[in-house]
Amino acid sequence: MSNQISRESLPLALLANLVAPGLANDGQDVPVAGQVSSLTSTNNFINFCAGKTITNGQQVTGGSCNPIPLGDIIPKANMPKCKFANPVNGATIAANTPFQVQMNIQNMQAGVFTNAQKTYYMAPQQLNGQGILIGHTHFVIQAMGNFADPNILDAATFAFFKGVNTAAQNGQLTADVTAGLPAGNYRLASINTSSNHAPAVAAVAQHGLLDDMVYVSFFQTWFEFV
Repeated sequence: MSNQISRESLPLALLANLVAPGLANDGQDVPVAGQVSSLTSTNNFINFCAGKTITNGQQVTGGSCNPIPLGDIIPKANMPKCKFANPVNGATIAANTPFQVQMNIQNMQAGVFTNAQKTYYMAPQQLNGQGILIGHTHFVIQAMGNFADPNILDAATFAFFKGVNTAAQNGQLTADVTAGLPAGNYRLASINTSSNHAPAVAAVAQHGLLDDMVYVSFFQTWFEFV
């Protein structure tokens, strides 16, 4: 499914055999309580982005419209799964001390990472010959209050972020936090994506989390006060 397609070899028209007839049904021909009608299309929403700012491979901070299809959908049996091996949930770590984030991962051909400044969301999600997602992960750490604090964290603010562009070694991905982190409480999460940085898309709506998240504390050691 990951074979490259020459842009020049295809016409600028939707192939008739690619039109999905189900898109003409809004899902409510038999109304279901609690559901709303879907947008419909008879041409795969091919011109949905007309009149809007096109993503065009850029990280458009004000928002944009992306005309690229979702692409290959991950089979239910091959959904990515991962677990942080270090730090583990509830771990306490000395502040301002280097440490390594380690995450065990399955069902991802990891380390495939396109130029995020020029090819962001620019290509569909792809699977390899075994039906496994081709992509990479990211590690993001955000500062927070105490672990019982119900305040929502700002997604635009983080203490550490790393796109991991290396392949897994023995089923594990790693990233070094070379300066450590100041004392406090933090949330560490993964973001598993396709090679062009879009969040992983699976074949079924009901599934477990495709990422992992842990909460850790960093403490000041006595010699920091000396």
